[in-house]
Amino acid sequence: FDRRLKRKQKNWAALQAEPAKCDYLREEVRGREACEGRGGAACPALRAGFSPQVGGRIADRVFDIARTFPLALDVGAGRGYIAQHLTKETVEKLIQVDIAENALKNAVESEIPTVRVVADEEFLPFKEDTFDLVVSSLRSIHAQPGLCFSPQIHEVLRPDGVFIGAMFGGDTLFELRCSLQLAELEREGGFSPHVSPFTAVADLGHLLSRAGFNTLTVDTDEIQVNYPGLFEVMEDLQGKCMGESNCSWNRKPLLHRETMLAAAAIYQEMYGNSDGSVPATFQIYYMIGWKYHESQAKPAQRGSATVSFGDLAKIEGLLKRGKK
Repeated sequence: FDRRLKRKQKNWAALQAEPAKCDYLREEVRGREACEGRGGAACPALRAGFSPQVGGRIADRVFDIARTFPLALDVGAGRGYIAQHLTKETVEKLIQVDIAENALKNAVESEIPTVRVVADEEFLPFKEDTFDLVVSSLRSIHAQPGLCFSPQIHEVLRPDGVFIGAMFGGDTLFELRCSLQLAELEREGGFSPHVSPFTAVADLGHLLSRAGFNTLTVDTDEIQVNYPGLFEVMEDLQGKCMGESNCSWNRKPLLHRETMLAAAAIYQEMYGNSDGSVPATFQIYYMIGWKYHESQAKPAQRGSATVSFGDLAKIEGLLKRGKK
């Protein structure tokens, strides 16, 4: 991906009027209350029929770990939605890193002492064994698929440090991708990728292990947002809102008007809701990985088990016998 172009897109998006209006998806993953508190008229997600649920997803996973983190790093922080859902009792100091300086300038304030650093997240300017916690939430739809598993993130963690991340999954925007491909095939005789490739959930464990993480946890979730039509989907994804215009090196410079109209009709016909709106699906992968430390629990040696899984069927009888 063209990192220089991505920086320009994100900086331009951050300078638009009311940039928070289009951050509903990141708020949904980083913390639901931010979108819920703005009210229906101000939030495109709510206008489109999007129902915020309760709780901050990334923050919840941090709170599940019963410890205090003296120093944490937010990779691809954007406007800082993770920070506002954390507490200073959990994270004592937070470093926020993003490639777009305008996004950091518009960052939401939090109670945690925060330092903001403008840097390319693919080249972290920190020493090895620096942070107790690293979080990364939906850095970009067009992020390098392997960046969440970058050895750099593993290196900057201290031993027994934890990485908690969220990234887009393989089924993200499948409605948009399919509609554009069918329209291009029909009108132009071929198609080009307009949405970046995504990592499959089956590959997550391998990628995390290869980066050096252990004691892995991976789970998936799906968020569906309803829009009036295809053009509104693309408007939110592009620079006007999220700053997620295509930035791959092999991107097609333009989409013809006839192709776009055909794609909108296909989108409506194949996926349209009964009320005339169209859904856009965002699949989210959540992952937790730890940096090795000798104090961590170790798996038992192979063949050392004293109970077979086949005995689980007999557990009720064993419990009744024990009560007697």
